[in-house]
Amino acid sequence: MNQTLSKEMQPHTYAIMNRVEDSHWWYVGRRAILESFLERIIENRKSAIQNPRILDVGCGTGGNLEMLAKFGAAEGVDVSDDALEFCQSKGLTVHKGLAEKLPFADESFDVVTALDVVEHLDDDVAGLKEMNRVLKTGGKTLIFVPAFMWLWGVQDDVSNHRIRYTKKQIVERLETAGFEIERATYANITFFAPILGGRTLMRITGIKPESENNVNVSALNGVFGKLFGAEKLWLKNFNFPFGVSIVVVAEKK
Repeated sequence: MNQTLSKEMQPHTYAIMNRVEDSHWWYVGRRAILESFLERIIENRKSAIQNPRILDVGCGTGGNLEMLAKFGAAEGVDVSDDALEFCQSKGLTVHKGLAEKLPFADESFDVVTALDVVEHLDDDVAGLKEMNRVLKTGGKTLIFVPAFMWLWGVQDDVSNHRIRYTKKQIVERLETAGFEIERATYANITFFAPILGGRTLMRITGIKPESENNVNVSALNGVFGKLFGAEKLWLKNFNFPFGVSIVVVAEKK
């Protein structure tokens, strides 16, 4: 396996992800936002196909894949054996492969997602071009990436991120890969200030938890998840000018 093309997260991170992704506020809120975007994508694709084939690139331990299965025949692909084992234990359909060399034929999928994945790639444009290749003409891609390099934190390190994007940067890369942008907006404006403050404090004090996902806020997970997820209501009609993440919907013409 060529680890220079697409590096995995640190092994312990998958175990943490699998343990917390059903309850941690970040995952819960993000899924709520992504689900609202998927609903609109699938509604627009219904005239083309009734049971869309969906690919989740970099499916991790399967939390998003379970959500995607509500909308069609969902499959995942990941480079990590650990991640794939977690997915298989949940009965999910997954494949091993690099984002930059997907193990699928041209024009195989109606929807392709990459949810906090593109930032892991040494050659992000190559990965996006592969997503374009396996997507059917007229198909849609849903991209979710972290925003702003000055928000870099412990989770970026343990997840082996290469970059945090500006909206302009990720849009340009998608266009270079052959996509036409339909929608691009920042997300997670709700916790922008606390996350910026927390990460600044960590840099100043040198405090580094094993993983930010492992920081115990269990008593507030429900409240925080609902607050973050409630952004889906605003994002139906408005684009945020900044945020911790970026959401992009693009089409293969």
